[in-house]
Amino acid sequence: RIPGVLTIHNLSFQGWFDQRIFASLGLPASAWSIDGVETYGGVGFLKAGLQLADMVTTVSPTYACEIVRPEFGMGLEGLIAMRGDQVRGIVNGIDTAEWNPATDPALAANYSARNLGRRLANKRALEQHFGLESGDGPLFIMVSRLTWQKGADLIAEVLDHLVGNGGRLAILGSGDAAIEAALRDGAARHPGAVGVHFGYDEALSHRMQGGGDAILVPSRFEPCGLTQLYGLAYGCVPVVTRTGGLADTVIDANPAALAAGVATGVQFDGAHYHGIASAITRTIALYRQPDQWRQIQVNGMAADFSWGRSGAEYAAIYQQLAKGVS
Repeated sequence: RIPGVLTIHNLSFQGWFDQRIFASLGLPASAWSIDGVETYGGVGFLKAGLQLADMVTTVSPTYACEIVRPEFGMGLEGLIAMRGDQVRGIVNGIDTAEWNPATDPALAANYSARNLGRRLANKRALEQHFGLESGDGPLFIMVSRLTWQKGADLIAEVLDHLVGNGGRLAILGSGDAAIEAALRDGAARHPGAVGVHFGYDEALSHRMQGGGDAILVPSRFEPCGLTQLYGLAYGCVPVVTRTGGLADTVIDANPAALAAGVATGVQFDGAHYHGIASAITRTIALYRQPDQWRQIQVNGMAADFSWGRSGAEYAAIYQQLAKGVS
């Protein structure tokens, strides 16, 4: 028998269908059971895969630990916990050829960690695109689905605090109508300081990473996340909730990490107003210390989140199973 590996991306999407489709699956009647595809009275493909796979992976070590708890397991936490050490987390990689500020054709000015001063041309171009005034404070960005999971509603709540402390914000994304309306109102309330582009534009997302000073990723849960990885590669400092892959990929700029010279971003606990407001205040304070800020940028740009690294971890699991060792 050929062993199988199931990779979970996001437990919010479980492939759940009405019981009526069971007859069309070509499975024996015995498969309709709690130990088979039956899930809360319907057909659950992800649940079935979790039971049948020889090994289960997900897209970050912290998310692998979180999903055995009810607040993250989406009803499957018990089954996942039963799999024990057969559930492993491997951080996603990024395409470092496509996401490379030294060669990215979307940028007004290419740069590397050795000449970060060239980022200023990208910042000015981004300000112009979003109709933002230039200032001496940081330019925050958010590139995301505008949903509850992504914490986009928190951005709408914290706009006054961000702008009041000297920050500006450019947002790219689309999602819930109520959140879009709140962000639109916020942009109208802060002309020249907040700009929003609803929809998605791949080239613009590159320009935002190349011109923004810090990227906000306030997710309530995040299996892995990619935008913070792009931010690290581009010297756009991630400001993230301490959850899932965000916790695994960003080193918080706490006193110990700053003293050791290893910080790559800002983490905060709890996806709520006070958590993100405090993180924004910390980020602005760090930005106003240029040498420290530049070190955080350089550290992030030196981090390896290529697929070569992640692929090697997947290959090790496949080879282990192929040898009949689990």
